[in-house]
Amino acid sequence: MNLSIVFLVQISITVLFCAMAAISDVKEGIVPVSLTRFLLIFGMVSNLLLSLLSSNVKYILASIISAVITYTITYMMWQLNVWGGGDVKLFTGIASVIPFGFNISFLEIFPQLSLYPFSFSVVINSILVSFPFLVIFVTHLIFKNKVFSKNSDFLFNVLNVNSLKYLVESTLNKMIPVKDITEGTIVNEYYFNNEYICELIGEADGNLRIYKNNDDSYFKYYFKSQSAGGIIAEEVYLLKIMSVQGFISDELSVKISFPFAPAIFFGLLIAVVYGDIVMLFTKNIFLVI
Repeated sequence: MNLSIVFLVQISITVLFCAMAAISDVKEGIVPVSLTRFLLIFGMVSNLLLSLLSSNVKYILASIISAVITYTITYMMWQLNVWGGGDVKLFTGIASVIPFGFNISFLEIFPQLSLYPFSFSVVINSILVSFPFLVIFVTHLIFKNKVFSKNSDFLFNVLNVNSLKYLVESTLNKMIPVKDITEGTIVNEYYFNNEYICELIGEADGNLRIYKNNDDSYFKYYFKSQSAGGIIAEEVYLLKIMSVQGFISDELSVKISFPFAPAIFFGLLIAVVYGDIVMLFTKNIFLVI
């Protein structure tokens, strides 16, 4: 059996599911767990099939190792608030399906190979192509929230620190009713004095963290999400209960999440057809020199 056909099926399924993830991220603001779980399982099964067909264990081993390494690296990036948990799982799914570079002779697909797993090329490409999406996303929010009409001086002081702070606060944050909060929501700082709130959030042991407020003598504490993964289901329930009982207000400030899955989708397409953008750039520099 021609292994290129299996490679083609792997690529097609990965691209299809990444496209579905991108659509879901834009429309619903979340990458479905069922989608990333299927991609991970499909990667393991398809690479096990490749190992059996070729009598070479390298395919399934590479799939497992690539998935573990990719998850570890992207999980650390998640902790640094670079992207959400669904994006981490999507990268891991891609890594399990396509662990290293490939070529499909009858389609003349020969991506530029890199020194690291294929998924890292997707990560790098995604980060690079995300900037245009981010500019479009922020611009859309600026006009949607009528930032210029609310603050006419902003146009003439756009590089001012206070103006940039106003831009971030008016576009990337919003107030929503506590009853509308869902799992994965990234909660901004909420200030309070009630120590019982500290106990309740501490017992939940989720994404919310309590901090002492050293900047304001009136409020002793504040809580907020500690990572881009957002709050867990137990914390959603807890916040709603505390709101109903009057421990916190009826509205909370939350971050507007940037849908990163479309960037992952285009990063994958570039990696499949052309390879690693950084490797291609480096290669062209050396050719010029």
